[in-house]
Amino acid sequence: MLNSKKHRMMMWGAVLMTVPVVGLVHASATPKPSVAVTSATPAATEAQAAVALTRALSKLNSLEANFTQRTITAQSKQPNASQGLRPTHLNRNFSGVMQVKRPGQFRWETTSPMSQLIVANQRTVWIYDPDLEQATRQQMDEQVGSTPALLLSGQPEAIMKAFRVTQPNRNQNSFILYPLNKDGAFESLAISFAGDAPQQMTLKDSLGQRTEIQFSQVKLNPTLSDTQFKFVPPAGTDVIDQ
Repeated sequence: MLNSKKHRMMMWGAVLMTVPVVGLVHASATPKPSVAVTSATPAATEAQAAVALTRALSKLNSLEANFTQRTITAQSKQPNASQGLRPTHLNRNFSGVMQVKRPGQFRWETTSPMSQLIVANQRTVWIYDPDLEQATRQQMDEQVGSTPALLLSGQPEAIMKAFRVTQPNRNQNSFILYPLNKDGAFESLAISFAGDAPQQMTLKDSLGQRTEIQFSQVKLNPTLSDTQFKFVPPAGTDVIDQ
């Protein structure tokens, strides 16, 4: 069981998956003179990338999917026990179900190997840890301004104001985003699509950790009730306002 609240928060930061940086061709060091070397497909300009990502996201009014999530640390040594970390906290797989609905509604429920629920509407973000009987409540504008939740549940025009968008291969629906707010929880976010459906996300943070999230059984534009994005703490829950 994870006993570090900070670690739980980083699980969500992913909320919220490595995405391959497509379009980079690894050639041999010394190609044979008789063989023509084909250059890699060029990257899109940032303007082109923003248009392509906006086009992809505009097709998603709602989304439901299963997810698997893994956070990989860059540390080569064992975690520091004085920080409340153990080897079992690192490189673990988590899974669950997520739903998003525009504008600004997000539900991310981890079911294995522990339980955690994150629910966001246009006003409030709740993070609920049932085993701790604890719920954290934060304002939407403070918590989700430049997070993966905004990418999946926000309006495309707001996303373009929060991120610098790149597309390593202009022929592939794979993007790398960099938050314009340097105080955010992560340094870059990569997302790739299979057809119209999000397939994979990767977040890298300033501590050298990488969170990889894979989506499966994706349902595009399902009918989702607004009640799925409301949370009432169970009786006896310790509520923390931040």
